[in-house]
Amino acid sequence: MNIRSLTRGDGVVIGAAALLFIASFLDFYSTTGVDLPSPWDTDAYRLVLPSVFLLGFIAAGLLIAGRFQPESRKVVGLPLAAWGTVLAVSAAWSALWALITCPSTFDLGAGAVIAFLATLALAGVSLFGAKVPALAGSLVPEARPAAPQPYGGQPQPGAAGYGYPGGQQPYGSTPQPVPPYGGTGTPTPAPGPQDSGAGHQAAATPAPAGDFSPFWFAVPVARPLFAEDGSPTQIAELAPGTWYLAVEQRGGAALVAQTQDGRRGVLSDTSGIQRG
Repeated sequence: MNIRSLTRGDGVVIGAAALLFIASFLDFYSTTGVDLPSPWDTDAYRLVLPSVFLLGFIAAGLLIAGRFQPESRKVVGLPLAAWGTVLAVSAAWSALWALITCPSTFDLGAGAVIAFLATLALAGVSLFGAKVPALAGSLVPEARPAAPQPYGGQPQPGAAGYGYPGGQQPYGSTPQPVPPYGGTGTPTPAPGPQDSGAGHQAAATPAPAGDFSPFWFAVPVARPLFAEDGSPTQIAELAPGTWYLAVEQRGGAALVAQTQDGRRGVLSDTSGIQRG
C-alpha cells in the first residue's frame, strides 16, 4: 500500500465518509418537544440507514481500495472504483429523496442535511475527481529534485542516487555508459571499418532524440511499463503520485522511464503526464 498514490480527491472521499459517520448519530428529523432517535434505529427510519449511510460507507471504502488495486482486478466485470461510483451516486440520490419526503409533522434534522452534503461530495468526486486538476493532484506530494540531472554520470563523493545507477550529477558532466540494472558495465568499443555491416543493422533500432534531456514526471493514472526490447511484457506499473525519471525518448512520444527500484521500461502512453 503506497499512500502517495492517493489524490486530493481521495482525501475529500475520506473526509466525506467521516462526516457521514458523524451525521449518522445526529437527529435525522426533528420536532419540538420530542427526542427522536438517530438513523441507526431502523424501526423509526426503516431504509434510511442502509440506503444512505451504509451505501455511503461502502462506496467510500471501494473508492479508496481501488487506488491500491491494479486496474485489471475486477468484481463482476467492473473495477472497484466503478462499483464505488455507482454506490456513491445511489447514496446521494437516496439522501436527496429523504430530504424531499420529510414528513409534514417533522422538520429536517442536522443528520439529514449533513448526510446529503457528504454523499453529494462522494458522488461528485467519484464522477469528476479525475477531471478536475485540483482534485487529481497527489494528496501527499513527493519532494521534487532541484533540477533534472544527466542520466548515468560518474558518482561524486557524498552524492546520493535516486533510484538509478550513477546517482545525480552536476549538470554538464560527461555521461558514461550505464550498465543494465544489477549488471556490470562494459566499455563500448569505437566503431571501425570492420563494423560497417553491423552499423546498418544498429541503425534500424530507434535512437533517443539528440536534444533530449532527462526529466522527472508523474502519471495521472496507473499505467503499465513495458520491456525495452519492444515485447508486450509488462515489467512494472507506474502509480500516480510518484515521481519517475524519463531517461530516453523512443519514437514520437514514448519514453524510457526508470522506477525508484531501478527497473527500466518503455512508457508508451505519455498523455497527461506532469513534468517535474
